[in-house]
This record gives sequence, structure tokens and C-alpha cells, in this order.
Amino acid sequence: MVSTEWLEKNLEAKKLRIVEVSVDPGVFERGHIPGAQNVAWHTDLVETVSRDIAGPDKFAALVRRLGIDRDTTVVLYGDNNNWFAAWGAWVFAQYGLTDNVKLLDGGRKKWEAEKRPLDTRNPEVAASAFAVTPASPALRARLADVLAVAKRERDEQILDIRSPDEFSGKVIAPAGVQELAIRAGHIPGSVNVPWAKAVNADGTIKSPAELKALYAAAGIDGTKPIITSCRIGERSSHSWFVLSRILGYPTRNYDGSWTEYGNTVGVPVVNLAGTVWGGK
Repeated sequence: MVSTEWLEKNLEAKKLRIVEVSVDPGVFERGHIPGAQNVAWHTDLVETVSRDIAGPDKFAALVRRLGIDRDTTVVLYGDNNNWFAAWGAWVFAQYGLTDNVKLLDGGRKKWEAEKRPLDTRNPEVAASAFAVTPASPALRARLADVLAVAKRERDEQILDIRSPDEFSGKVIAPAGVQELAIRAGHIPGSVNVPWAKAVNADGTIKSPAELKALYAAAGIDGTKPIITSCRIGERSSHSWFVLSRILGYPTRNYDGSWTEYGNTVGVPVVNLAGTVWGGK
């Protein structure tokens, strides 16, 4: 993490690249941190036809365009308490960009609240010669992994960071979302700690001591491998960042999440509310 104070003091640093990854379109264009470049999570960081993270060629083209190399310090930030900035950090980490990739603590919310400078110009940066390697599978959980935990064939913990109503099955998904499952509930054996509980009112992430207490109350203390899960993997990437990068817990993100698991035929599901898909 870097603070807003640190970032403003280092805006002109030569080996620094600032990247905004926001949820809502148009936010960047209305004003962004000076020197920041824009990345659209739903096109730049994923394969738009297959449901997958950006492949090696696409990722290499992106980071070269952004002027990022393996010795570049990258600061990611965005709206909505850094939801998709954390997703960006998770994708970057799979390609070996980990320790030099930071989140701006508090994201846009804190930067704007402190009335720090904003710009509407797009910076010109020299392209890098980033040498890509295959994405590492170590930070990513798959359906087979969570199913093994659900069937108690593997001693890992699943942290579902959706809202309590999604977890209980009262609702299948938040109102108005496009990506849906046809069943409600959660993966057997998972525990629920909504992602936003890790965040303070000003958008900053809580202290390590507070975070440890928060997750320990749900039985998660880092002694077992953890899989974070939500609906499409974006909120859970925020919890992945908190658990792995701040607390140092062994954590993978399940980006298939409920839209994959809840649409899979024959897998076990816990549906406490008993909600049934109506077919409309």
C-alpha cells in the first residue's frame, strides 16, 4: 500500500506508473490523478470472448503500452474502494508483478476527499519492452479446487465475501447485475466475511491487527490455505489482496465464483433461505 501523501510527493518519479482501474465508465475522463493511465477491467484485463484473465500476449501488450517493466513501481487505484484496482493487482501478480505493484490506500475516494490534484489530460509515456512469461496458477483457484473443499477432500478454507443475503441465498445476486447464477446459496464449508468489513469509512484498509481479529472471528487465521470467492471474482480479489499482501496468509482467488459454481450441474450447495430461481 502507498498513502495519498506519498503518491502526491512522488508524482514526478521516473520509475513510477499510476494506473486507474475503476468500476464505472467515464470516471477517469472526468478527472484523474495527474500522470495516471486508464485501464478498463472488462476489456483490458480479461479475454473478452472466453471467460479468462488476459492471456500472455494481451497482458504484455497492455503493460508495454503503459510503460511498465519489471523494475517499475506501479500504483493502482480506482473507485468503489479499489474493487477493480485489487483485481488488477491480482492479474498483475499472476504475471510476476507483485512486490512492485501497490494499491493507493483509500483509492479515488480518499484522494478526492483530501482535494488533491486531478487532471483530464492523458499522459504520454514511452512503451516498455516487458518480457512476458506464462501466468502462474499459484494465485488462482478453479472449480475443481473449491469442489474438493466442499466435499471435504481437501483441508482448505473458503472465504465468501458477498453480502449476507447472497451468502444465505435470500438473493441470488445484487439488484441490477448482469452476471447471474440460477441457484442461490453458498459453497458448503465456506464462511462469510463481507469484503467491505476490511475497509474504513474513508476508504482505507483497516490495520493488520483489526484485520486479523476480523477474520479470526470467522475461523480464518492463516494456518490453512484460503480461497476467496464472490460472484465473478472482483470483490473477492480485494479480500485476496488484504489476506495475502497485507496479512501474508496463503490465499488464492476463485474468479469463477458463484456464477460458475452456482451454474454447475450436480455440485453441493447450501441454501439457508430456500430461494428458488423463478425462470424469469
